[in-house]
Amino acid sequence: MQTVWDYLVMVAGCFLYCASWECFMIPNNWTGGGLTGLCTILNFASGGFIPVSLSYVVGNVLLLLLATLVLGKSFGIKTIFCIGVSTVFFQLLNGWDFLKCMPGEFLYVSEPLLIPIIGGILEAVGIGIIFLKGGSTGGYDIIILIVNKFWPVSPGRMFMYLDTFTIALILLLPGRVFSDMIFGYIFMIASALTIDFVMLGRQSSVQILVFSEKYQEIADYIINELDRGVTTLKATGWFTKSDKEVLLLITRKSEMHDVTAVVKHIDPKAFVSVTPASGVYGEGFEEIKTGLKKKFPKKNLS
Repeated sequence: MQTVWDYLVMVAGCFLYCASWECFMIPNNWTGGGLTGLCTILNFASGGFIPVSLSYVVGNVLLLLLATLVLGKSFGIKTIFCIGVSTVFFQLLNGWDFLKCMPGEFLYVSEPLLIPIIGGILEAVGIGIIFLKGGSTGGYDIIILIVNKFWPVSPGRMFMYLDTFTIALILLLPGRVFSDMIFGYIFMIASALTIDFVMLGRQSSVQILVFSEKYQEIADYIINELDRGVTTLKATGWFTKSDKEVLLLITRKSEMHDVTAVVKHIDPKAFVSVTPASGVYGEGFEEIKTGLKKKFPKKNLS
């Protein structure tokens, strides 16, 4: 059932991803970044003769082979699934005018500036939930996931680097003006900011310090019931000049409420300090990523 759920979630992600293009960007003759952006430019250059769904499939074949070799067969299977589903949605949404952001249609937005923002958010949410389920929509996603396997690089930042060049290509088409490129960059920025929030938000961690006379009871509960490690630190209260024990623990941001609720229940007078942790590596958190393996010289300990 978990596998079925994962694939259903990826289908929803594919729909949001395709809708961002077919419902918002393409009807307004704008493009964005990524392989889909290149496919959109090709579609505009051919006067619509080459549909996005066709060039999207062809362009993903080589990248898909590379992803299977580097990221494993499981990734390849899920990516094939997502590419297939996205191709179908690209084809279907292309014919559903009632879902396009055009005058007289339901999704019409009169303010042009909002169109790429909405499209960028939809694309990022779609890509983000697909990533979290181990899949990909292909294209630049594959390049980013390969790099992110070895280096802790922000996915949103990498998208911005790759997309900057792609979006500028629209100026090579006849009749295009500077504003066409700017709307593409707005789409890119909205997508980059949102995808980091979707992908990294659930991984955010916090460092909690607990000052309490009932530290033993609190620590035992956290270890036995919440299954989180706790470290005790020796401290001295400078006002009272007495030694105290301070509890230190690091947990996911989503679990912070459980910890603080326990502390409040056991000792309502406890003092608690919570600090965001930008990077936490080790057992129970993220794997340390240092890039490709590097040979270090052996030290002579004799």
